[in-house]
Amino acid sequence: MKKVVHTDKAPKAIGPYSQAIEANGMLFISGQVPVNPENGQIPEGIVAQTEQVMKNIEAILTEAGYKFSDVIKSTCLLSDMANFKQMNEIYGKYYAENPPARAAFAVKELPLKALVEIETIAVKS
Repeated sequence: MKKVVHTDKAPKAIGPYSQAIEANGMLFISGQVPVNPENGQIPEGIVAQTEQVMKNIEAILTEAGYKFSDVIKSTCLLSDMANFKQMNEIYGKYYAENPPARAAFAVKELPLKALVEIETIAVKS
């Protein structure tokens, strides 16, 4: 059974998609951009943007009853691979042990001119 997951502690969807979908013990979180849900603003710089993205992911995980330790796969999209090292340092703080599988890509442009977007898949163990 498919369940839509939504929290006001993460940014609202900016298109026809859900923040996350839970199905059969798995949680599929849509790509999160660094919008602060409290003020609708995007912070400056890759470090602050990655922190905001991870906070948004955490809010959705929590709403659905999951934790970062339940994450099995991430896809990181960057507007410039020159930002990879700094993004990776912040990302790594959230996955200090048994990090998930991951892919990282540079793309031409991200929504709202963000520097980073991360989608996440989690499974209840």
